[in-house]
Amino acid sequence: MALFVSDREVSAVLDASTTVAAMRDALLAAHAGRLVAPPRASAPLGGGRMVLTAGQLTDEWYGYRSYDTFGHPQGEQLVVLHDGRTGAVRAVAVGEELGSRRTGGLGGVAVDALARPDAATLGVIGSGGQAWTQVWAAAAVRPLREVTVHSRSAARREAFAARVRAELGVPARAVDTARAAVAGRDVVVLATTSPTPVLAAADLAPGAHVNTVGFKQRGRAEFAADLLDAADVLVTDSAAQARAYDPPMLAALPPYAGRLADLGAVLAGAVPGRTGADQVSVFCSTGLAGTEVFLLDRLLRVGAARR
Repeated sequence: MALFVSDREVSAVLDASTTVAAMRDALLAAHAGRLVAPPRASAPLGGGRMVLTAGQLTDEWYGYRSYDTFGHPQGEQLVVLHDGRTGAVRAVAVGEELGSRRTGGLGGVAVDALARPDAATLGVIGSGGQAWTQVWAAAAVRPLREVTVHSRSAARREAFAARVRAELGVPARAVDTARAAVAGRDVVVLATTSPTPVLAAADLAPGAHVNTVGFKQRGRAEFAADLLDAADVLVTDSAAQARAYDPPMLAALPPYAGRLADLGAVLAGAVPGRTGADQVSVFCSTGLAGTEVFLLDRLLRVGAARR
């Protein structure tokens, strides 16, 4: 019988270090051709879409994640893991935590691979669940000295800063502007639902690393072309998915497409990442397909090892 996994089980088993390690392994597997990760598929329905991302770890497992864009208050994601040899369903996860931690884990890998080794300050624009898991994962790969946060809601950014202090043990403060959040920061996270730019690249410190999690398409993006122009190192977790966006992802269009590198290739040493302390690096997260299933498989393995 398949194991049912809830958000409670995900939170209990997948800490930040475990999640980042799993996503590093997934990116390396994709680079090596072992993780099959086609671009997402979607089916238009009345008032929204059903979206599916599928993946396969050769000879081990296959599965998918499905979610919708209706925006219902109790909308949940579904992740299904099949045994690659028998086809049996090994586990089904329902909720938001697995997908959110997956995205945070990919961001943590990017910070570890691309941010300066001495990076210790982080500025985040956004105060929702995606912003949280980005900071959560970054704190697992760098000894953060301070976090600054800005979002449109003063109450939410204050609550976010309080959570960072309480759960991560990192000094954190809410600030009134996006510029104040990113000024002088070693690592910057953009995790908003804004369809228009929320920062100016000129506000970034030399040597900053930026994770972009929100909208990043032509005509709908939380950053403008100035950020891509400023990037000495431009990386994504799936160039194929970046090209498949409709409308296209900004970084997958000329003049940027030719220098958009794959994070798995950086990890494998096949292409260079950061080569200088003053370089600005930018990670455009697409959410590599199959990584939720990869993470569900890792959860089962870690859970079994603890029993």
